[in-house]
Amino acid sequence: MKFAELLGAGALSTNLIFVHRGVIAPKSGIGEHFHHQCEEMFVILDGDAEFTIDGHTSLVPGPAAVPDRMGHAHGLYNPGDRPLQWLNINVGTTKSYDAFNLDDPRVGVARDPIPQFVSVRLDRSLLRPAPTMNGGRGTMLYRRVLEPSVFNTTWSFVDHLVLPAGSATGRNADPGMSEVYYVISGQGEIDVDGETAPIRAGDAAPVDLGQAHAIRQSGEAPLELMVIGVAKDLAAKATYAAQAAAARQRR
Repeated sequence: MKFAELLGAGALSTNLIFVHRGVIAPKSGIGEHFHHQCEEMFVILDGDAEFTIDGHTSLVPGPAAVPDRMGHAHGLYNPGDRPLQWLNINVGTTKSYDAFNLDDPRVGVARDPIPQFVSVRLDRSLLRPAPTMNGGRGTMLYRRVLEPSVFNTTWSFVDHLVLPAGSATGRNADPGMSEVYYVISGQGEIDVDGETAPIRAGDAAPVDLGQAHAIRQSGEAPLELMVIGVAKDLAAKATYAAQAAAARQRR
């Protein structure tokens, strides 16, 4: 595989350990392994891949993501004939990474026709309108892909967001929540605490606790993002989850 680190442990003050980006070659993959103090999520941005959780393997069509909770074995294999675009996000109980390898490549194994583990598709058809997000401009398309209850660490959510042409989010800051914005497609601009930078497909932008930030679409194509939320601590995560649940009830 081809591999690069987009963000390391120093990118945020919270317990994000890394965001990795790579290409999984045909008939290649990541063998099954455990993490005992961190949680991981493999993302395939195109094509289909065999995901394994606790010895159960299924072919999942991309773009898709499969989270893995602490203490559960996981792996990934590309059974096809073309390279796959891959992401890996890891959040721990601390900043320390751990792994226990099972030396199992998961090649040629039986597949479950229905995945026996949590999996989600980054499907634009599942998005719903979100007018003037945080007081911004235009109507965005949004979906909460994974809720706080999915994760045991301070990892709090995974969102899928599309900004159509001419749209922008309003400025927002949360002292209890950090975020990573990964650009799936399109281009735009992110402002973090008054510092502005262009963003395009393949970029990852970290936003730390309490940093005011806003995002603007530019160019002809919509700006498509995956958003990772990591709370300051478990108490902040619980507060965030309660506030999100109350907001859903009001709607």
